[in-house]
Amino acid sequence: MSAVLFSPSSLGLEAGTFVLAILALVVGTIKRGDPGRVVGWFVCLGLAGLFGASMFAEPGGTLAGGGYVVDDLAIFAKRLFLGSAVLGVLASIALTHEAFNRRAGEYHFILLASLLGMLVLASARDLILLFVAFELMSIPLYVLTGFLRREETAAEAALKFFLIGTISSAIVIYGLSFVYGEIGATNMSGLASALQLGRPLLQLGMVLVLAGLGFKIAAMPFHMWVPDAYEAATTPFVAWLSVAPKAAGFVVILRLYVEDVGPASLVWLPATAALAALTITAGNLMALPQRNIKRLLAYSGIAHIGYMLMGLAVMSRGGTGMLLFYLVAYLFGNMGAFFVVQAMGASEPTHTIDTYRGLAQRSPVLALTMLLFLLSLGGIPFVAGFWAKLFVFWAAVEHGMYWIAFLGAVLTVVALYYYLLVARRMYIDAPLRPEPIAIPAVLRIAILVCAAGVIVMGVSPEPWVRMALHVAATLF
Repeated sequence: MSAVLFSPSSLGLEAGTFVLAILALVVGTIKRGDPGRVVGWFVCLGLAGLFGASMFAEPGGTLAGGGYVVDDLAIFAKRLFLGSAVLGVLASIALTHEAFNRRAGEYHFILLASLLGMLVLASARDLILLFVAFELMSIPLYVLTGFLRREETAAEAALKFFLIGTISSAIVIYGLSFVYGEIGATNMSGLASALQLGRPLLQLGMVLVLAGLGFKIAAMPFHMWVPDAYEAATTPFVAWLSVAPKAAGFVVILRLYVEDVGPASLVWLPATAALAALTITAGNLMALPQRNIKRLLAYSGIAHIGYMLMGLAVMSRGGTGMLLFYLVAYLFGNMGAFFVVQAMGASEPTHTIDTYRGLAQRSPVLALTMLLFLLSLGGIPFVAGFWAKLFVFWAAVEHGMYWIAFLGAVLTVVALYYYLLVARRMYIDAPLRPEPIAIPAVLRIAILVCAAGVIVMGVSPEPWVRMALHVAATLF
């Protein structure tokens, strides 16, 4: 039994993350030298080791009577969570804020606690385990948003995040109570057959759960916390926040609404399609007037959630596969953009778009990588984001959803305006000052890794598409 529990394909990643969190807290008590960098490197190397272990994980394990499973979706999600965490922690080593450096052990312990919740959530097929993991993931995020507690904006953003998150959790648990009442068990194995019977209370519960999960993935109109949280929190954390919790939310949605549900999943098609259309429209239109780069990327991220929901709305193997492909492409493009924002924030007093004036003259490589990330987010050929958008549009058209594909294509053109506005500042406008941007070595590595991911997925998307389609096939 112990061999099963601690193999890479079962609870080994969760156990390793838990141990690493405890050790990070202990190492953080050491005040010699530079504690922030010491803890950061310790956690980063530990996470890199866990990510390497996840590459040897194989599907097939179950625990707790099927309440915890290790399947292709769980392994895919865990690799995504761990990979994004490695990049986020690597970039955090470059932070020089005195409060962060002093409390680095606390920061990494809390972040790893949230990561542990995500890892458990990816394998949860029991309603109680799902909700507990959901909260274990969510509560540390509220704390990390307001981690720099002496800054007024951080406290305000964390409070808003917490209040909306609490309401979200209440809606989720209320919806799950209806689900439990209708299927008579907490294990999700009976959910598919119950959905096929079309029970009204069960469908009501599933609608409530979908609304609660809409908060976690920042779909419209559950997005209110995003701009303030992104603006106030530390940028490396925001880079991770913009990807990992949203991916976790989509994993839960796939477990509840797609996996083994069969034709009954089509009942959710109108709701998810409407949610996708609303999210794409609102995210892109609200990004247009933004002049703070972090708020612009926040609304841009909301729009990208809409595109992912488009893939989900198709309720097919192809649409789900393209959703998973989109998550990986979004990881590299969005995290990379935030890392460039972090590099700029260390040299400039504000995060306004105007600070990017003449960046190509000041730091040509940094400007080039930012342009690459913006092009990927905008869906310009031939980088990762282009294939991600093209494939979700393709999946929608294949299933006759021409209207949402047309809407997404039109709003992609709208999005190019605010992405290229930043590019114009970098390449056309004169610089405000001549000094080059100083970029710490660890942050430079994080940026280059993301740039390499965007280029590799853009030049050779086929292996990534095959992997995503393989994972999606196991759900149908």
